[in-house]
Amino acid sequence: MKDDSISYATKFTESGFIFAPFNIEEKAILFQADKADYITEKLNSISELALKNDFYSDESSKEKHIKIVEKAIDLISENELQKVVISRKELVEIASFDVLEIYLKLLQTYANAFVYVWFHPKVGLWFGATPETLLQIESTAFKTMSLAGTQVANETENIVWKSKELEEQQLVTDFIKNQLNGIATDLKIDKTETIKAGNLLHLRTKVIGVLNKNANLKTLIRALHPTPAVCGLPREIATGFINKNESYNREFYTGFLGELNIKNSNTKSINSNLFVNLRCMKIEGNVASIYVGGGITKDSIAKKEWEETVSKSKTMKRVL
Repeated sequence: MKDDSISYATKFTESGFIFAPFNIEEKAILFQADKADYITEKLNSISELALKNDFYSDESSKEKHIKIVEKAIDLISENELQKVVISRKELVEIASFDVLEIYLKLLQTYANAFVYVWFHPKVGLWFGATPETLLQIESTAFKTMSLAGTQVANETENIVWKSKELEEQQLVTDFIKNQLNGIATDLKIDKTETIKAGNLLHLRTKVIGVLNKNANLKTLIRALHPTPAVCGLPREIATGFINKNESYNREFYTGFLGELNIKNSNTKSINSNLFVNLRCMKIEGNVASIYVGGGITKDSIAKKEWEETVSKSKTMKRVL
């Protein structure tokens, strides 16, 4: 940016790079297109980082996470919730770091993800590598996806998804379909497939459609964000449970980011490419805050949900 002032996207008619928090009541930060400098660089090589990793992951944080998950499972058993996503923040001490080298490692490790490094002097430094598209839209034609279910990739075994992950994925797909009812036409839902992101596998279902005349980009974003993949169902009850029980501010984790209303130089159309901010971390001084979470359903087992967050945290620790 050409100065350190903070701009916001309020109507979603603005143009630039957006960085939006999980909480829809908080403002989405915007790097305005007409105030930004654009730099293109060819990245070829990567060197090893000499970093010391000291993990502040003690038994108390494990017990706390398991208790929250157990509380969520109880609420689901009482039919108050269908699903809720419980997350936590893990702190990693780093002796030193180089922004470009970490970014290069993310690019190399997560070839199929949207990889970013984002900095604002008044907000902070964030890195991420997310496999989940919130929305891609050109004119009125859009693409989105449901992404849920996680398991560690194992090249020697056939991929088998259990009922818990399959149900979780179907809940997200059904939510998107219902949310788009009335604001989109020509809706098409692809078959569910398995994708790989780093050392993890996920279930993904692609959805395409056309925005109708009574809706706009802001309407579409508000319909989709936050999805059950990062929040839960029903959305309002899940959000309340998260805010009451997680006891920390997610900030931009499980928010969304990307290009907002950028003109395509070839087609002259206006495009937006937005991604859910998963697999991310914030750097403050010599400490990296790594954010991880998992979807809780009636079939969840609290200790296994903890183990899943441990596996997910490794995806970001690998670049430190």
